[in-house]
Amino acid sequence: MDMPTTPRTHDLIAGSQRFARRPGWFARLVAPGFERILGRIDAALTSGTIHGVLPDGSRRTLGGHAPGFECEVELRSWNALIRLASNGSVGWYQAWEAGEWWSPDPVPLFALFMQHAGRLGDTARAKGPFRHALKLAHLINRNTHEGAQKNISAHYDLGNDFYQAWLDATMSYSSALELRDDGLEPAQRRKWDALASRINDAPKVLEIGCGWGALAAHLASRGASVTAISLSDEQLTWARDHHDVAVDFRKQDYRDTAGQYDAIVSVEMVEALGREYWPTFMDCVARNLKPRGRAAIQYISMRDDLFEDYAKSADFIQAYIFPGGLLIRTSEFRQLAEQRGLSWRDQKDFGLDYADTLKEWRHNFDAAQAEGRLPQGFDDGFCDLWRYYLQYCEGGFRGGGIDVHQVTLVKQGEDK
Repeated sequence: MDMPTTPRTHDLIAGSQRFARRPGWFARLVAPGFERILGRIDAALTSGTIHGVLPDGSRRTLGGHAPGFECEVELRSWNALIRLASNGSVGWYQAWEAGEWWSPDPVPLFALFMQHAGRLGDTARAKGPFRHALKLAHLINRNTHEGAQKNISAHYDLGNDFYQAWLDATMSYSSALELRDDGLEPAQRRKWDALASRINDAPKVLEIGCGWGALAAHLASRGASVTAISLSDEQLTWARDHHDVAVDFRKQDYRDTAGQYDAIVSVEMVEALGREYWPTFMDCVARNLKPRGRAAIQYISMRDDLFEDYAKSADFIQAYIFPGGLLIRTSEFRQLAEQRGLSWRDQKDFGLDYADTLKEWRHNFDAAQAEGRLPQGFDDGFCDLWRYYLQYCEGGFRGGGIDVHQVTLVKQGEDK
């Protein structure tokens, strides 16, 4: 099923069509038999339960060996299993889009699959020529200078009014810290304070990937001289129009920066780079920091033991939401930092906070759609895709396969 596009959603949806695969005779050959797929899933689940209804109306329970995530799934067509077994998470979304499976709440299912990803092996991964086709389609989205501009625009330039409808008032589009009863915005401010403390309220700061400018403005309000860069025209327009404090908002690629700063901050930008550009990012940090300068980085990772299989193909997020992206492998990212004289300090992991942030965003998004507050240009098909994206990510964090971190990098050397 090809999703219709509007001028706003055209670039994001059009890019995803390269990943579209309908289940045909070859997919049936590659995928094992239906009963075999179900048996593999059942054997892999050490905790949690899938309560399933099969296409013939019969009921089937998978797992149930120990308490865990409880999932309800209605399998409306066997094609859904063919898509899952041959095309992984991309195929599973395409089956959802086609109405071939349904769940009243898919978050526990995504969490269960992520929790058991190692044991599931290639049962729910793209394989054979399908894996290579997904990888090839993903490589087209490489983050060259031109490619990065295109990829960032496809996602972030959907429109400020779109994001304003469901983000909190600060327009923060990254994990909050320690969500409590006081709501999402105070939790976002706690994140800013945590980052500011990592750089010791440095006087001259570079922010790489500034989004809508809230963190840069916060640091400036604490007395810092801040240069904040982004490739998104929409975000920069918002930032310049909505923040009164003096921040130098620039449209600039991180690779083109050349300065000397006391500190650098970057929040959930590095996942957009792709693995081949991780060294370039660390070069940028090392080049722009003064001796003994500090960088506070917030990033999203894939669990180390799952990373290589994840990186061999392209998943739903890379195909439909963040073209050109790849989650970070912490061990490799840390090694790149240390090779450049950047010591790795005080790593904090808070993945469940991200799961809670995503849940809040989803509730806000549902309310905005129900109340007619989404701008024109976002039809029901796109809204279903966006909701699925928020649920898929929430499940990933709850299942523990992906995580979010803050870390401080400190440049070696003596002041000149």
